[in-house]
Amino acid sequence: MPSNDARNLLQCAVPTAAAGAVVVAVSGVVAGGKGAIGAAVGVVLAILFMGIGLFVLQWTAKTLPQLFQAMGLMLYGAQLLLLLIFAAVFKDTSLFNPKTFALGLVIATVVWMAAQARAHMKAKIFYIDPDSAKSEKPEKTGPSS
Repeated sequence: MPSNDARNLLQCAVPTAAAGAVVVAVSGVVAGGKGAIGAAVGVVLAILFMGIGLFVLQWTAKTLPQLFQAMGLMLYGAQLLLLLIFAAVFKDTSLFNPKTFALGLVIATVVWMAAQARAHMKAKIFYIDPDSAKSEKPEKTGPSS
């Protein structure tokens, strides 16, 4: 993973993990051990889904830029489908508290998106590719004299 991609991933994952730790602690105090486990599962699932999504989209942008938007939509649908499957499989579980799971998932997702928006706004992204400007010779557009 190139350093810019790793930096972008860290700028999103670190605040999400910090907020997740707070959610797990509060859930543990309010709902007990099962509440803490539920929040932890929600936070880990959000970080995993969002991290894999970010990695896939960055790879797509570099290798197949023409498919970037379609891949983003497909990835969003796949994430929702996987979350729906996970919720269906564990809907009657006694392993963790489902309310704290949902709370941890939602808070971690919102923090990730806010951190990703901040990281994108702070990134120094070229409007043009400086390497391609050096290699291409300008064409004459006017009449030749």
